Amino acid sequence: MSTQRTNGHTVSRLTVHIVWSTKYRYSVLEGDIQIRCRALLIQVCDAMDIVILKGVVSKDHVHMHLEYRPSLDISTIVKKLKGRSSRKLQEEFPTLRKRYWGQHFWAIGFGCWSTGNITDKMVNDYLEHHRKSGNDSDTFIIE
Repeated sequence: MSTQRTNGHTVSRLTVHIVWSTKYRYSVLEGDIQIRCRALLIQVCDAMDIVILKGVVSKDHVHMHLEYRPSLDISTIVKKLKGRSSRKLQEEFPTLRKRYWGQHFWAIGFGCWSTGNITDKMVNDYLEHHRKSGNDSDTFIIE
């Protein structure tokens, strides 16, 4: 997907790879639980206007590659994804509620990495070109 989001005075394409796991890395995301977890994650993303570029629900962890609006932050996105899915899965599957008696289905924390279609080198080369093409009076170097 190479399109950019436009909204009012903003143009953006923010993408992130997020990973989180079940508490104690228990392999509980199997069968109906795995299918329901996938549906819940899609539901949360749709509600928050987040585009799922790709995602995988493994037996003990989740990977998601997402595109999100600039008004959102990653910690809020993860909080909603983990919170809603945890609550609904434990409501719908009593075996999970027994195993996770403290109502904490997901492990604390997550991993996230920004992604995109350009590299750091490409940005730095562009800025260097921009610095060289301007005259000294309208260019200010930030380093």
